[in-house]
Amino acid sequence: MSRTDIAIVVIGRNEGPRLDRCLASRGGLPTVYVDSGSVDGSPGRARAAGVEVIELDPDAGHSAARGRNAGLDRLLADPAIAYIQMLDGDSILAADWTDRGAAALHADPGLGAVFGRLREEEPDASLYAWLSDVEWAVPPGPAALFSGNVMLRADAVRSTGRYRADMIAGEDPEFAIRMRAAGWHFRCLDHPMAIHQGDIRDMRQWWRRTCRAGYAFAALNALHPGSPLHGFGRSRTRILFWGGVVPIVGLGGLILAAAADTRWIALAGAALLLVAAHIVRLTLRETHRYGLWRASALALSFTIGKYAEMAGLIRFHLGRRP
Repeated sequence: MSRTDIAIVVIGRNEGPRLDRCLASRGGLPTVYVDSGSVDGSPGRARAAGVEVIELDPDAGHSAARGRNAGLDRLLADPAIAYIQMLDGDSILAADWTDRGAAALHADPGLGAVFGRLREEEPDASLYAWLSDVEWAVPPGPAALFSGNVMLRADAVRSTGRYRADMIAGEDPEFAIRMRAAGWHFRCLDHPMAIHQGDIRDMRQWWRRTCRAGYAFAALNALHPGSPLHGFGRSRTRILFWGGVVPIVGLGGLILAAAADTRWIALAGAALLLVAAHIVRLTLRETHRYGLWRASALALSFTIGKYAEMAGLIRFHLGRRP
């Protein structure tokens, strides 16, 4: 018999067959699908699956935050719903996750949210899919923040508010910061939660996603400067150093060597050596976990990713979308 105290909010845009698989994994739980202007018939797919559909007004703009809020508003109107699973339309719930998550929330009244292990569906399909799978790996135990796929306590949402509708990136950790400030805490359970159907197969997709992360770091720091509840200030500092200072120093050395004195080439060489040493250090740190080849790929992605994140920081401060 399906539980009546758990419900699901699914958000999506042009997910196609991935949405079919997502909705099929809901286990008969009450579900609201919120669509952000799909042109592939996603709302019709959801209705055919027997779920309630909300289509966002395009005049107000589309964002994950608006979608999540629309679903929450609908479900929180029902006082019988105690736990709400937030789910992206490109993810598939594990069969017994909702019962596990609800049990953990029931056992600890101070828990505002729980999540479990998220895995990439085909981590070996490409290097970028594997990098995503590594990114999802959060160690079990107390957690500082959560991302898009998470089970929320309805009362915690009521006491905290909603996702910031004006955020176009980073809305999940921002909501988590406000929940923690209100006294709630979070936990990552040692149990599978969902499979992510990311289908990230080339560098262009990876670059855009990483640029968006840099944009989110900038937005989060602007909203919560100096807060002890997050580490995005340190993330921004690393981005500015590796994605800004080091390449500027290297380029400056090349320009000065060409325009003034060839001895300035040493400055460019020093910047290059610093980057190389950084890649070697990261590779050595991760080799015991992933092996030499994948550790090297991970180190390169961390290093190159700082340039994409720097581009995201710049876009935020220029007022442009990521």
